[in-house]
Amino acid sequence: MEKMEKIDSYPFYVEPFHVDMSGRIFMGILGNHLLNAAGNHSQRRGWGIGALNESQHTWVLSRLSIEMEEMPRQYEHAEVRTWVESVIKLFTNRNFAILRPDGTPYGYARSIWAMIDVNTRKPCDLLSLYDGDIVRYVVSPEENVCPIEGHGRFRFRNAELVRTIETYYSDIDINGHVNSIKYIEHILDLFPREKFTGQGIRRFEIAYKTEAYMGDRLNFYLQPVDENEFDVEVRKNESETVCQAKICFK
Repeated sequence: MEKMEKIDSYPFYVEPFHVDMSGRIFMGILGNHLLNAAGNHSQRRGWGIGALNESQHTWVLSRLSIEMEEMPRQYEHAEVRTWVESVIKLFTNRNFAILRPDGTPYGYARSIWAMIDVNTRKPCDLLSLYDGDIVRYVVSPEENVCPIEGHGRFRFRNAELVRTIETYYSDIDINGHVNSIKYIEHILDLFPREKFTGQGIRRFEIAYKTEAYMGDRLNFYLQPVDENEFDVEVRKNESETVCQAKICFK
C-alpha cells in the first residue's frame, strides 16, 4: 500500500455561525472537524464505529493536542489531512494537518485513541483484533511529519475552583456520556473575551480520564502557569478527575 493511500483529506468551509467574535472558527468546531476526519478515515478502512459496534467495540479519545499558527476565518476553505502514526497494544496515535487550499498549514494536531469493549469498558488489544490489520495503515514519522510537540503531563498543586456546572441533554453524545468536544467548549468559557479577540489560542491540549454522564455536576479548577498559559482540571462528584487541559494563548 502506497503512502498516500494511508492518508485522507477532508475539506470544510467555515460558516458564519461557526466563528467566534474574532471571526475565527471556534476551537470546538475545529475539534469536531478533526474527529469527523478520524471517524471517516477509520470507516473507509473497516475500523469505523459502525463495523466495530457489531463486535461490541468502540473507539475512545484519550488525548488531543491542537497547535495553531492561525485559526481559519469566516468564509475560508480548509481541509483536514489525517493519518495513523503508530499502533501499540492498547493505543493508536493519529495525527492531523489543518491546511489552506494552497497546502500551507494553519496548524497541526496529535491524538491518542483506545479501543474498548462496550460492555466491560476495558481497553482491547489492537494488535489482536482483525489479525492486526490496523498496522497496514501506519504512516511513519519519517514518511509524513507532524511537527508539533507530543502530549505533556499535568501537575495540579494550587488549582482554584472557578466554576461548577450541571450536565444536560445537549452535552451528551451517542455513547451516553458527555461529548469530548463539550469539555473543550466548557473549559474555554472560563476565559475572558480579550483572550480570544486580542491574542487567540496557540495550543490546546486535553487528556480524558473518565466519563461523565447527564446529571453529573462538573467542577472546574484553574491553575495559571503564567499570563498566557493555564492548566484546567475538571472533576465530577467533588473529587473524581474527568479530564485535564492546558491552554496556551499567543
